[in-house]
Amino acid sequence: MRVVNKPRALRPGDRIAIVSPASPFSRDEFDKGLDEVRRLGFEPVYHDTVFDRSLFTSGPAELRAASFVRAWSDPAVSALMAVRGGYGSAQLLPELEGWNPAQNPKLFIAYSDNTSLHSWLTCHCGIPVIHGGMLEGRLAKGADGYDERSLMALITGDCIGLELQPAEAVTAVEGEVSGPLYGGTLTQLCASLGTPFAFDPPAGSVLFLEDVNERPYRVDRMLTQLRLAGILHRARALVFGEMRGCDEPNTGWKLRELLPELLEHFDGPIVTGFPSGHTTGPSWSLPLGVRVTVRATSQPALVIEEAPVE
Repeated sequence: MRVVNKPRALRPGDRIAIVSPASPFSRDEFDKGLDEVRRLGFEPVYHDTVFDRSLFTSGPAELRAASFVRAWSDPAVSALMAVRGGYGSAQLLPELEGWNPAQNPKLFIAYSDNTSLHSWLTCHCGIPVIHGGMLEGRLAKGADGYDERSLMALITGDCIGLELQPAEAVTAVEGEVSGPLYGGTLTQLCASLGTPFAFDPPAGSVLFLEDVNERPYRVDRMLTQLRLAGILHRARALVFGEMRGCDEPNTGWKLRELLPELLEHFDGPIVTGFPSGHTTGPSWSLPLGVRVTVRATSQPALVIEEAPVE
């Protein structure tokens, strides 16, 4: 799907609903994250169900789905932000069938396990999202946890022509292409295949792929799955995250060095080490579902060609 239903850009004082579609969280981190949302000029709001607990998740799936829909449908709420990832967001998807969020598009800011929801919103509903910092481990740490510049530029719409050029990014295969950006955490994207909510980016897209603590052979297995599913063949460029903890401790193999070999059949530029998602340092924000340009040169960059909001 390439029908883009853009949310409204955020303005100072707007309310951001804090939701927990996946795992439980630290209350201390939650409170610190709320303070940071306020410092950015927004009003965080939440329903008490955010503190619910089940075996692995923040309450049963039907409760988390109802909370998500309630926040999205609230006319006083301008955007949603997840507390954390972990596990469980895919459980919401069957509960959301029959609901059409595109009738009232809003921004959803998250990453990690919430890729399940991001993939559904972008590929199946045509709604752009922000692959960016959540409360726990990111906003709760302030400048040490997330890149404020990229987040604020994207959610306010002041981002056309913005060059995201982190020093950590490295070009593996040179080239320059443009296309709508899709992706997220590799494990979640692969887990969706074969379901009614499968990751389904359009032809000509740019794929952003990231993960954490997956050994190189597991990353190869997931890339092979995307290739056999025909998804890699649709992409014009690949941008990988930091892939923290994904090197092989027993052999000394570095995943970043292995990727060109693992992707020898991919015909397009490849950038590695882009610090969005599971990063060691501040996590940069990316707009999924809108057009970007990948410049894979000696100083690689992603250039935002289209705002995720209007």
